[in-house]
Amino acid sequence: MPEIQYWFEDFTPGRAFHHTPRTITADEIVLFAKDFDPQPFHLSEEAGKASILGGLSASGWHTCSIAMRQFFDTILQFTAGEGSPGVDFVEWRKPVLAGDALGGTITVLESRALKSRPGLGMVKLRHETTNQRGEMVMTMEHPFMVRLREGVFA
Repeated sequence: MPEIQYWFEDFTPGRAFHHTPRTITADEIVLFAKDFDPQPFHLSEEAGKASILGGLSASGWHTCSIAMRQFFDTILQFTAGEGSPGVDFVEWRKPVLAGDALGGTITVLESRALKSRPGLGMVKLRHETTNQRGEMVMTMEHPFMVRLREGVFA
């Protein structure tokens, strides 16, 4: 496990983290879809072209999974995190097609220390996932619990 670099105090509103783009392949799209979202346009190029998506497209849940991995690689593995109580919302704005490279930004929207849990703070994050053309393909917001650097953890 990497050394902790980010504590609650490091998540100031407006701070942005940028993650490295990841190219999504047709094989990866089909493999994920077979296990978790086997709709025809996630399983074949022909079905995708016949749909409003325009080609073999990743499940929105696959896009969420990629965003989660990018969150882990960029922030989570270096953070004194304590998990999340859920997701406020997620929106899939454009299809993610085979060959797309997904990158993006995670921005701190707000943060506050928790009175009910000394030593712990709640941070609200906004994920904006874009493709190689800079087009927004997904947005998501969620709270995230993080330990304070000098806090009392009960």
